[in-house]
Amino acid sequence: MTRKNPNIKKVVLAYSGGLDTAVILKWIIEEYGAEVVAFTADVGQGEEVEEAREKALATGAQEAITADLRSEFVSDFVFPAFRANAIYEGYYLLGTSLARPIIAKGLVEAAEATGADAIAHGATGKGNDQVRFELSAYALKPDIAVVAPWREWDLKGRSDCIAYAQQHGIPVPVTVEKPYSMDANLLHVSYEGGVLEDPWSAPPKDMFRTTVDPQEAPDTAEYVTVGFHAGSPVTVNGEKLAPVELLTTLNEKGGAHGVGRVDIVENRFIGMKSRGVYETPGGTILYHAHRAVESLTLDREVVHLRDDLVSRYAAMVYNGFWYSPEREALQVFMDDIQQEVNGEVRIKLFKGQALVDGRRAGNHALYDEATSTFEADEVYDQSDATGFIRLQSLRLRTFAEKRMGENE
Repeated sequence: MTRKNPNIKKVVLAYSGGLDTAVILKWIIEEYGAEVVAFTADVGQGEEVEEAREKALATGAQEAITADLRSEFVSDFVFPAFRANAIYEGYYLLGTSLARPIIAKGLVEAAEATGADAIAHGATGKGNDQVRFELSAYALKPDIAVVAPWREWDLKGRSDCIAYAQQHGIPVPVTVEKPYSMDANLLHVSYEGGVLEDPWSAPPKDMFRTTVDPQEAPDTAEYVTVGFHAGSPVTVNGEKLAPVELLTTLNEKGGAHGVGRVDIVENRFIGMKSRGVYETPGGTILYHAHRAVESLTLDREVVHLRDDLVSRYAAMVYNGFWYSPEREALQVFMDDIQQEVNGEVRIKLFKGQALVDGRRAGNHALYDEATSTFEADEVYDQSDATGFIRLQSLRLRTFAEKRMGENE
């Protein structure tokens, strides 16, 4: 057999055990004649990690490596993004986008440890993940070779992959009747493809894994208090929790009340629109809680400047530039302004909503009740507003007078 690239003799494959990577593992062995090391990063997908390891070995992997990256994922990827209030196109809290750079980091490290010549992934040639994996890998190891089967083979879609799997006796969890793709981690679960490709079709009710239907959520609200230090969450209901435990706890509480479902059509980096459905219960709570504590502790102009940069930061993460100098530079700014973001926020969870119910920041608060009150005070001279308004209106009055003069 002729190798596609005779220099590639061992490949580390980002392996999930799903349809695409199960087929890819066998395909690389057959088409490249190379040994395959399956690498499965545990970023919070649960029992799927061990199942993937066993399936990889059964499918022909020379070695199957699993790496518990959950703590690093939350501490070094999720929390930094939430300190920046990163949200893409107004809705998406970047669950998949944040997981890809840490998985790529694990892939590169596994390639170096096993002496592999290349890494491989199961991202399609139409999606964002191919960009995220490869930009991250090249940023960490510029000379790494990448095998991207969806850009190389003649399989046209998931139906072809199912047929290939059946032909080679590869068990996969996806069928023609239930073809949507799913990706899970500690921050979210994403769904795309299949029936979801029609943006007019509602998601199947039995599809969701971590959130109850908001209509079927409890009729009684639950209140959860999140404490922050330097912009990062550190406590839930007064109890200090490690990052993974904290996010897991909020996922459970939010999910029980149907919090965090999003159904959007987003703009992919590669140039097309894509419909995605996401569950991000804990992340949704954190997003609203973080903004609430910021409202007490951050200066107005700092908040406005930061908000101007949020869309830029989120696009960097979404497009795969986590390890870029521009994202790292922005992170320094985002983290610096978070030093005084300390306090607690009480969130009401009810029927799919996470509503701010109270917030406090002690000595860190810039909010001053004595100044803001509508009652009598000795702090603020209301007559000062007269001059302020006249100065602010100067250009408006000048413009209006000029315009009126021209119309005479």
